[in-house]
Formats: sequence, C-alpha cells, structure tokens
Amino acid sequence: MAKIKPSKGAPYARILGVGGYRPTRVVPNEVILETIDSSDEWIRSRSGIETRHWAGPDETVAAMSIEAAGKAIADAGIAAEQIGAVVVSTVSHFSQTPAVATEIADKLGTDKAAAFDISAGCAGFGYGLTLAKGMVVEGSAEYVLVIGVERLSDLTDLEDRATAFLFGDGAGAVVVGPSQEPAIGPTVWGSEGDKAGTIKQTVPWDRFAVGDVSQLPLDSAGNVKFPAITQEGQAVFRWAVFEMAKVAQQALDAAGISSDDLDVFIPHQANVRIIDSMVKTLKLPEHVTVARDIRTTGNTSAASIPLAMERLLATGEAKSGDTALVIGFGAGLVYAATVVTLP
Repeated sequence: MAKIKPSKGAPYARILGVGGYRPTRVVPNEVILETIDSSDEWIRSRSGIETRHWAGPDETVAAMSIEAAGKAIADAGIAAEQIGAVVVSTVSHFSQTPAVATEIADKLGTDKAAAFDISAGCAGFGYGLTLAKGMVVEGSAEYVLVIGVERLSDLTDLEDRATAFLFGDGAGAVVVGPSQEPAIGPTVWGSEGDKAGTIKQTVPWDRFAVGDVSQLPLDSAGNVKFPAITQEGQAVFRWAVFEMAKVAQQALDAAGISSDDLDVFIPHQANVRIIDSMVKTLKLPEHVTVARDIRTTGNTSAASIPLAMERLLATGEAKSGDTALVIGFGAGLVYAATVVTLP
C-alpha cells in the first residue's frame, strides 16, 4: 500500500492584515422612519443604531469586496499573486453560480487562487477564518483571503417595523498567513437548526416561478415584495444573550486564557443591547475594549466583525498584537467564536 506524502504547512496561522469598505451613502434613522411607524429614540434605544451605509448601483458585492481585500492585502505586506485561496461569506450575492469569490480572485490579480463562497450568515466570518487557518497549517495555501460582504439593503423590507432599521451594507477582509506561534485559537462553532425559523428569508426564490401572486407577499401599495430577511426579535435576543455568552466563554477556555487576559472583544454587531449583555455576563474587565461599530454601520452580517476590527485598529482603540475574542452568530442558527491576535 502506497503512503501519501504528508502536507507541509506552517506551524500556526495568524491574521496578517485587515481592510474594510463602507458604501459612500450614509443613511440616518430619519430615512427609515419614512416607511415605518417608529422614532429615532426607539431605534437607538432598541438597537443602538444611529446611521448605516447603503450601497449604490456600482457598489456591488464584488466591488466592495475588492476594495476591502485590496486594503487587507496591502496591510499584510504581500502581493495579490501570493494569495492561494479566496473565501467569501455572503448571503446577498444573488447569482447562484459561479461563486463571486472567483470574480474577486481574478480582479485582484491572484495567480489562479482557489475561490469559493460560503453561506453561514452572521457567523460567516468565523467560519471563513477557521477554514483559512486550516489551509495555512495544512499547507494547501500559504496566504488565504477571507472576506465577509453584504448588501443587506437589497434584502430589507422597509415596511417591516422589526427589521427595517437593522441592516447595512459593507465588506470586511483579512489575510491569514503563516505564524511561528499560535495566533488564532481553536474555534468553538456549531448550529441549532431547530431554531432556523427565527431568522429567515420571507419567501424562497423559486416562489417567484409559480406565477401566482397570491403565493407572494405584497407591500402597502399592492405590489409584490422582493424576498427579505425577517426575524423573531425576542427569541433571537434571548438566544444571543444567554447561549452565545456560553460559547464565548468556551472559546476563552479553548484558547487557555481568561477574560482578564483579553484586550479586545469583537462580537457580531447585531444589537448594542446584546453586546452590552454579553459583556456583563462574561464579566469582562473595564480595560477590555468593546467594539460597538453597529452605531454607525448597522448590522452587516458576515462583514460586521472584520469591519469592526478594522475600525478599532484605525482609530487606535485597539493595537497590533492585542488579544481579541471574536464571536459571530445568526441565521441558521449558527455560531463561531475564537480568540485571535490582532494584526
């Protein structure tokens, strides 16, 4: 029996660079209030959101990804040709095939990098980061580009009072490469499919093929609504606050550190009340910097963690070498948490 030659990868992997892109249009709560019965004070108190960014016609999923990725590659100090794989997490690229990652890999100038999309909602960045770490350590790619990108404004029902104010657009990217010491901890991840109905698309795409308007939701003017994201807010809130704090603690334990060892906490930017509750449950010390990028960016799903990471480093609230706990959670329901060293 022939013996397969073992892979030769790096001892460990680390995040080497980060980049972000936020669309140029800034949308305040006042615009949201044109289509729902609410108030700026209610939106801020319930979610923490003051503004969000919405993409224009030219700010496509691919275009935003390329902008964020270019910054991450430059920050990592490598050339695009050195990227061996491109992993894109998104739920808002509406062409079923080919994967948008292939277009991104080509336009960035990679040397025929492996490229694929994943669909893991708001936990997508954590899923992608875990895959990238495995590739670097296994040896199938020296450098991996991980992108979280969303145009959730395309999947927002502006007449839905529970979700109209939540979502924003943007792209965040990191380059993962070799390291001589541990810099991405073990991932604690999983799914709870029995709760899949708490966050979902209103109608499947194939419902549009039936030709029967009675099978589709209508807006207040009687027009057919495009599919949108809907959620059971209270159920999601309870799950995120109580269950995800446990997962975050498990990630700390898996990395062999305590909350006292943390410098930064970067949770998925879903809701400020969820973030604040997790901080309290985890009993994070006052010295820990907590990302609250949601205030001006909204909920950008897979893009939220890298966007928040990029902003903290850009503003100096976090610095290179800091130890950060990152956790994403959302539709599925799925989740992923790990401890990383910031680039």
